[in-house]
Amino acid sequence: MTDPLALLGDWLLNLLAQLNLPPGLRQVILYLLGVSVIATVALVITIFNTWLERKIAARIQDRLGPNRVGPWGLLQPIADAIKMLTKEDTTPAAADKVAYNIAPILAVVSVLLIWAVIPFTSQWFGTQLNVAVLYIAAVGSFGVLAVLMAGWSSNNKYALLGAFRAVSQLISYEVPLFLSLLIPVLLARSMDISVIVEKQATLLEMYVVAAPLAALLFFISSVAEVGRTPFDLLEAESEIVAGYHIEYSGFKFGMFQAGEFMHTFTIAALTALLFLGGWQGPGVAQAPILGLFYFMGKSFAVYFVTMWMRSTLPRIRIDHMQALNWKILVPIALTLLMLTPIVDYFTKDLGVLFSAFGGALTLSWRFAALLLTNILVTLAAIEAVRRNAKRNFVERSRFPERPVARPPREEAA
Repeated sequence: MTDPLALLGDWLLNLLAQLNLPPGLRQVILYLLGVSVIATVALVITIFNTWLERKIAARIQDRLGPNRVGPWGLLQPIADAIKMLTKEDTTPAAADKVAYNIAPILAVVSVLLIWAVIPFTSQWFGTQLNVAVLYIAAVGSFGVLAVLMAGWSSNNKYALLGAFRAVSQLISYEVPLFLSLLIPVLLARSMDISVIVEKQATLLEMYVVAAPLAALLFFISSVAEVGRTPFDLLEAESEIVAGYHIEYSGFKFGMFQAGEFMHTFTIAALTALLFLGGWQGPGVAQAPILGLFYFMGKSFAVYFVTMWMRSTLPRIRIDHMQALNWKILVPIALTLLMLTPIVDYFTKDLGVLFSAFGGALTLSWRFAALLLTNILVTLAAIEAVRRNAKRNFVERSRFPERPVARPPREEAA
């Protein structure tokens, strides 16, 4: 019983064989069942996360959160889904109806496609690709198309303005996201996520130890890519009237919301896989099913950080957000991308720095050198930001802005 899914798969194969179905058809049926299971798991986790996030936000803000529908409010997401389904579905008369209706579907499908290559354990995964990281980078960009299609097809100037600004944000933050995504690929020398996880066998071999700055860049860029606080300028209710999905209602609007929640947990899962060791943990070699609990625990830990940020941080200005990306995150990511392979090449054969607890904690010279490199880059970035802020402050003190002279009021007749 260490691998119940394998037992279930063998039982289904035997059942289909008894029905005298062709082997090819049997495999297609199993693939369809697997796709249905993975999609269902992703959607069920999303439904649970909507309840969890509201409860966590309530506790942080000294409230109770959902507590009426079901015990502890657990049935509140079901009530919300029923409300979305029963609301009137409106479509603007002059909208491009094909693109208008495809956009919310694409917003959800773009996230579900990522789950096809996410390994839950060493043996449980949808499919194993040797270019899984490249696949994730490709299908993850479909969300940008969904936003642009929604804003353009609505035939609403506010929606179009919101879509332009959203696409500007999403495309900008894809640059440091993909650059930081290459760091674990370089360290593991593979684009296969399963191989990347297997390289992080012990606690000190996790890539968050060797490349903590790259992990932070990946996490911040991913949060901005989803459009979560403090980067939630995709909606900007006070500025552009809810943004690109202003004309959507009912179930279609709910699909955009579901895509956002699902994407948020997906980036938490990817952070756990790429930098926190994924399913790796004590006892996994003897009982692989334990890897599922390790993976989910690490994913929910990262997801908690996003909930914490949403409940505490204010929204930043669009020009500040773009300056953060192009002036800070992108230069740091480029610097790391240049230094990491150089340091890794010259330290890969230096052996173990220290080992403790029977090899459970083993730190190599390679990881120590990479960690030192990340620390030095961080200190250099902080010093550069400090000097730039000081220079701007001095310039503003020496040359203060003069108040604009206003013309005198005309006397009333």
